Amino acid sequence: MNKPVVAIVGRANVGKSTFFNKICGRRLSIVDDVAGVTRDRLYADASWCGKNFTIVDTGGVEFNSEDVFQKEIFEQVLEALDNAHVIVFVVDGKTGITQADEDVAKMLRKQKLPVVLVVNKLDNFDISATYEFYNLGLGEPMPISCTQSKGIGDVLDAIVSHFPEDLADEEIDGIKISLIGRPNVGKSSLTNRLLGKKRVVVSDIEGTTRDSVTVPFRCNKKDYYLIDTAGIRRQRSVDKQSVEGYSVLRSMHAIERSDVVLIVLDATKEVSEQDVRIAGYVHEAHKPSVVIVNKWDEKTMTKDEWTKLLNDKLSFMSYFKVLFVSALTGTGLSEIMKTVDEVYDNASRRISTGILNDILHDAILNFEPPSKNGKKCKILFATQPDTNPPKFVFFCKEPQFMSFSYERYLENRLREKVNFSGTPIQLVFKGKEEE
Repeated sequence: MNKPVVAIVGRANVGKSTFFNKICGRRLSIVDDVAGVTRDRLYADASWCGKNFTIVDTGGVEFNSEDVFQKEIFEQVLEALDNAHVIVFVVDGKTGITQADEDVAKMLRKQKLPVVLVVNKLDNFDISATYEFYNLGLGEPMPISCTQSKGIGDVLDAIVSHFPEDLADEEIDGIKISLIGRPNVGKSSLTNRLLGKKRVVVSDIEGTTRDSVTVPFRCNKKDYYLIDTAGIRRQRSVDKQSVEGYSVLRSMHAIERSDVVLIVLDATKEVSEQDVRIAGYVHEAHKPSVVIVNKWDEKTMTKDEWTKLLNDKLSFMSYFKVLFVSALTGTGLSEIMKTVDEVYDNASRRISTGILNDILHDAILNFEPPSKNGKKCKILFATQPDTNPPKFVFFCKEPQFMSFSYERYLENRLREKVNFSGTPIQLVFKGKEEE
């Protein structure tokens, strides 16, 4: 990215994620009373005084913590600092300086980057509470109260004042790809494989990924965004107000903002009800998708057996494409981006009105719409007003008599004539007067 990057760092539970959300203007990062909730880096675009930038929320740094994830969190923080132009160091004005704060400050003093020192949780805005933080050796401490939105504008002024003047401010226009699936199916491992580096925290412990992590990258001279999401559990087992509940909400949001969704399954386990439900979320959102059967190095069935099973389980989305891969060994990974491009192109495909109506004419000649109580829907002509997904509008007489089975028949005929594999298509039936 060519926009300036701002990294938010600090020990756990000082309000970094709340600060991140305030700057973004929406709840993208988890906020919870449990220390160490944010594990991966979390990116978002922000703007202040006409200057656009990318802000990165990082996990809480606790050098002496016994948390099994702390080593990986620290690696993520270091990589965030490597890509940053400005660092925001958040400390807690209520507790004062801790050993963890001093450890982080020592690390930041070694960085050749401007640091904005922010003292959070000063709800009464007592400036004298900031004085001791001069001892950290990182310049003037700036008081804020994230919960009351006090002082944030001043901090943003300080942040943008450090931006380099020679950075081009331009957007990467790329295909947004999300990885969706149950916990521990290998989504983060696939992300790291596709990016060619250890970008997100990977663990055998279910639920390691809690935030949806968006990473821009290039492949074959094309731009993409890769979104690694938290695993989606069964709804009844998730408290919507818990950390994991918010992870599920963000995973659902990731589906909505994706151009292509990779539905990840585990080759070592049966296709569960939850796997089918997740695929249903993608289908109902009308998103192009690819079913990724991961851990193929430990396969328990043949490809033909898996395909037959998926045809049965995912009969509502018969257009699906499936790949058999292994994030561990690299088997099949080279096909993923090719297939992403293919299904995205299929979702972007537009049929001329002439060809579309030729297909419609042949379909009706072969099988007319069935009648109901002596009445039937008479289709006059069709148009394609939209893509991503392809949308077809059929203008009819008596559209209320159109049957679901005939809709499926028309969809199948369209798919026979035009390659729409991997993408849903929408069929809308309107009265002639609605033209």
